[in-house]
Formats: sequence, C-alpha cells, structure tokens
Amino acid sequence: MKTSIHPWAVTIALALVLPAVPLVAQEEEGPKLKDTPYFAGMPNYSILEADDKEFDAWNFWNGKTCVAVEGRKFRRDYSLKEGAKSASELQIVRNYANAIKSMGGTILYEGAEAGSCAENSSWRLVVGKVVKGGDELWAEIAAQGDGGFYILNVVVKEAMKQDVSASALFEAINREGRVALYINFDTGKATIRPDSQPVIDQVAEMLQTNAGLMLSVEGHTDSVGTPASNKILSENRAKAVVAALAAKGIDAKRLTAAGWGQDKPIADNQTEEGRAKNRRVELVKK
Repeated sequence: MKTSIHPWAVTIALALVLPAVPLVAQEEEGPKLKDTPYFAGMPNYSILEADDKEFDAWNFWNGKTCVAVEGRKFRRDYSLKEGAKSASELQIVRNYANAIKSMGGTILYEGAEAGSCAENSSWRLVVGKVVKGGDELWAEIAAQGDGGFYILNVVVKEAMKQDVSASALFEAINREGRVALYINFDTGKATIRPDSQPVIDQVAEMLQTNAGLMLSVEGHTDSVGTPASNKILSENRAKAVVAALAAKGIDAKRLTAAGWGQDKPIADNQTEEGRAKNRRVELVKK
C-alpha cells in the first residue's frame, strides 16, 4: 500500500478540524492499517478492513442514477472502538460532507435512500465529487443506523492503463489485422498524457523491429459531444500518435492518420464502461 501524501491531503487535513466531531488521523493498534491519502477516519473509530486497488470501479448514487467511476480505488471499513462513544450516522456523514466541500468539492447526494447501486441502500449516505487540476475524486460514505460502523469508498478517476508489448502488438495485428490502443489524452484535446508514453514506446519498438509494416492510425471517440466535433477530435488524436511515433524515429511515410469520431463504436455508449472502450486509437495493417 502506498503511503505517499497526495497534494489534496494538505487541504483535507485542514478540513478535518470540524467543531462537532473532528476527523483526525488515528493511532492504530495492532496491524498497521492506514487511512486513505484523502480522508482520515472519525475519532473513536478504528479501521476494520482496508482495500486499495490500482484500477477498479464503483457505482456512486447521485440521487437519480448510478454513476460508474473507474480509477484508483480505496475502501475503508471503520468500526467503533470498544467502550468508545458513538457518533450518530448524521454526524459521520455531515463531517465528511463538510470535508468534501472544504476541498472545493460538491455534494451530489446526502440522505437515506441510496438507490439500487448502493451496497447498503438503507444506510445514511453522502456522495461527493472534487475536481482539481484535471483530476477527479469521488467519495461515498455510508453510515450504519446506530453509528457503530461506516464505510468509505473513494475513487480517483483514471482511464484504464493498457499494458502492451511490441511482440504482442505485432502478433495481434498479424492475427486480426488491427489492434485497439487505449491511449490517454487530455479531456477534449489531442494532447497525449505522460502515462501513455509506455504504449507509444512499444508501438515504436514494434515498427522498428518490423521495417516492412505500414499502418493506418485511426482515432475513435464515444458519443459525448457532436458528431462533427468528435470526428475532428479523433483525427487530431490519430495525428498526434503519428507525430509521437515520428519523434521516435519512425518514418512518417509508413503511417497515415484517420478519424472516425463516434461512427464505429465497439461498446454501448449508454454506460461509462462502454464509452471508455469506444475512446480508442486503432492500428490497422495496410
């Protein structure tokens, strides 16, 4: 489990000093279970279970529907320490709601009806979202009726990272004639994000190793936005990939760029998971 301090943690540390029941870092007994980098636990409560995943999804209730959010996920189950005084369920969720607001976030839902997507739909729930510097954090706190137990789920939204190798790419292209890459771009732009550089490196290695291979680099989007703007965006993203490969020494004459926008989906655009699959760049053998 990573223990580095996230920049937001400075903000949240200030937010956690609240009049009613301040959220402060806990002194754990027994196994070293740590709070998330974004939120500390309530006083008088200990971490019963901790689970961190590099990439996972969680359904957040916004009062109307379930919103599936994918990215780095943290879960903490907190229980009241033996003999300690319990906070009310309202006290628990209100403290976290105030912390989210102090980070510049918004509360999407607070109440006792959590919809079918919630794990514990009868518990009091607060769901919030914080957007800072292009990063998006979602948080859900569900408190049991007597305040003796509550669950914190946090997802830092990220696009799926794709682990590829030059040899696997070449095998897929020879077998299928094409391969889909999930290259992360800045939202609404054709700027390749640094975390996708390893994918570009592997494509370049494949082309360097197989000098006769020629490719059409084809961009695709989800259905968010207009068809015209999506077509332009997808073409610009394909051109950005070609430029990145040329910068690695690949002859640009071996590559062409095309943008299909939202015209060729491979998954359901009505779901977040489907839209994520549709936002892709395909390498097509010529």
